[in-house]
Amino acid sequence: MKEPIIQVENLFAGYHGQAIMEDLTFDIQKGEIFVILGGSGCGKSTVLKHMIGLLPPVSGRVLINGQDMITATGKTKNQMLRQIGVAFQNSALFGSMTVLENIMLPLQEFTRLPKDALFTIARAKLRLVDLSGRGHLLPGELSGGMKKRAAIARAMALDPAIVFLDEPSAGLDPLTSAELDLLIMDLARTLGITFVIVTHELESILTIADAVIMLETDIKGIIAAGSPKDLKDDPSNAYAYQFFNRKPRRDKNP
Repeated sequence: MKEPIIQVENLFAGYHGQAIMEDLTFDIQKGEIFVILGGSGCGKSTVLKHMIGLLPPVSGRVLINGQDMITATGKTKNQMLRQIGVAFQNSALFGSMTVLENIMLPLQEFTRLPKDALFTIARAKLRLVDLSGRGHLLPGELSGGMKKRAAIARAMALDPAIVFLDEPSAGLDPLTSAELDLLIMDLARTLGITFVIVTHELESILTIADAVIMLETDIKGIIAAGSPKDLKDDPSNAYAYQFFNRKPRRDKNP
């Protein structure tokens, strides 16, 4: 049994004291690809922002290796931030900087390595995502898929134990999306990285996910959890079964 690397306990996620999702409790095991899914606008990305410390939750805790991401401060918070990497939906690369400079940025911020070491590490990260030789380009010169790969390379700059990906397949054609799925699986298996992915892309979920939680707007919580295959094959949970088998919901209420 793998150890939980992330524990979310009684999390009320939302803004300005108003909960969008209520009382979320789940564990993420070390080394797995964990997917947070649900319909558009259900709060998936909001939950992710709470987990990485960008937003304070209404209440609840997010523990990373036993330490509370939400209440940590100072040196402890910086050490925790070094354990995680994040790639946002729009890649969030700085347009005025080359790809290599984008990847070097976290290293410059959190380390005191000499410049030649920064270049060496950044080039190594580009190789991991199959972008060797593209470091001199600006983000605007990259295809959509390349931007996603560059964002993942930057997220891995500090060798994090956990990488969060927000809608990594958004805007990609099916072939490019499938190639990105293979990259994520390869990085998880070869480097032991734990991936936490927010998406509603069914094909990607069925391909890469070890475990999922499904968020549902009406109940403001988790309506199903488990492996994608189990949820796809189990008609006892109507909402999950309909989602994984692409069956339209004739009744709004699950």
